[in-house]
Amino acid sequence: MPKVALITGVNGQDGSYLVELLLEKGYDVHGMVRRTSQFSRGRIEETRQRAQDQGRVFELHYGNLGDSSSLHRVLAACRPDEIYNLASQSHVGASFEEPEYATEVNGTAVLRLLECIRHIGLKTRFYQASSSELYGNVAEEPQTENTPFHPLSPYAVSKLYAYWIVRSYRETYGMHASNGILYNHESPRRGESFVTRKITYSLARIKAGHQRVLRLGNLGARRDWGYAKDFVQAMWLMLQQEKADDYVVATGELHSVREFIEHAAAIAGFSIAWEGAGVNERGLDRHTGQILIEVDPKFYRPADLDRVRGDATKARTQLGWRPTVTFDQLVALMMESDIDLARHEHHSR
Repeated sequence: MPKVALITGVNGQDGSYLVELLLEKGYDVHGMVRRTSQFSRGRIEETRQRAQDQGRVFELHYGNLGDSSSLHRVLAACRPDEIYNLASQSHVGASFEEPEYATEVNGTAVLRLLECIRHIGLKTRFYQASSSELYGNVAEEPQTENTPFHPLSPYAVSKLYAYWIVRSYRETYGMHASNGILYNHESPRRGESFVTRKITYSLARIKAGHQRVLRLGNLGARRDWGYAKDFVQAMWLMLQQEKADDYVVATGELHSVREFIEHAAAIAGFSIAWEGAGVNERGLDRHTGQILIEVDPKFYRPADLDRVRGDATKARTQLGWRPTVTFDQLVALMMESDIDLARHEHHSR
């Protein structure tokens, strides 16, 4: 019999890549989705249709992390061998505006899931999507699994609760429950409100004549950016281990928002020249003088991180995991995809 997996947050970037990975490995895959007035499953619909045509199991269930009864119903119906909890309020900036919601979805909901598993008596393996935001004001660089946490946003604090409740249930009840402390991971499927995708999509639209300028916050912010498809491989590997544990998943490289812009712009056919400083900084195309990038203070976070760089030695040695896509390759993947998307937008008008 094939293994059965349940994915919450199946509509998201990571969920869509994880579905593909698990189907390739012969799993029966179930995804939990919220009931909404709009049908928004663009990232997974093609995969669902392909699985259906091939006679494979990829089934969606309505459920909500805020409702224990729906979680019980979905878990009892699927009885999964593996659960991947990828659902969250995933915007750090937005968590300052909706702190209670972030706490509910990212923190309390994880406890609710673990309690459902325990009361149903499922012998399942559980993956929790944790975050490098836990480290906040970092005590050391690069960060490992033993680096002290110092969260600086409601998002990070809620994720810290989830991290510790997973460890608590692992140690108290013997659950096979693991945390993946994932650093920033991107792809062409990244949401357009995240800075990397905002950059590539906006530059593609500027190139196509659909947009005039790209407005961003802190251009000097640096991140450890990897490829989402690589990172979901690490999630799966965690649940294949005999013992549950917690792992940092990262590339170990730091790049700034400004670097990301310069690489993406070059692929789009622009050459960026910077002028000014701070909120007055802007990026112009060297060849035409066109202003492409402007800084807007409203996109600054109340508290921002600077040197969050992960040490994935444990994942490399114990899981055999390694990133396969470089920073330059990642930017190219995203930029080329969005150039195609903007071109299609132009032709559809």
